[in-house]
Amino acid sequence: MKAAVSIPDPIFQAADELAQRMGVSRSHLYSVAIQRFVQDHDDEAITAKLNEVYDHESSTLDPVLQSIQARSIKKGEWK
Repeated sequence: MKAAVSIPDPIFQAADELAQRMGVSRSHLYSVAIQRFVQDHDDEAITAKLNEVYDHESSTLDPVLQSIQARSIKKGEWK
């Protein structure tokens, strides 16, 4: 899909130079940048929802489950 947007000259120039250095089209650079921006905001929404849940629920593990998990990891396995 084509879209017309207004971008300040310094940002346009920097993006154009970056696209050239990376060997990609400006369209590809903008597409990747927007995709990452959207993803960042989606991650923020997920975090906000989790925070909302844990405002009312405990996030601690059940002691029995915690004990089982601790025993399932061999000593020295973590680096």
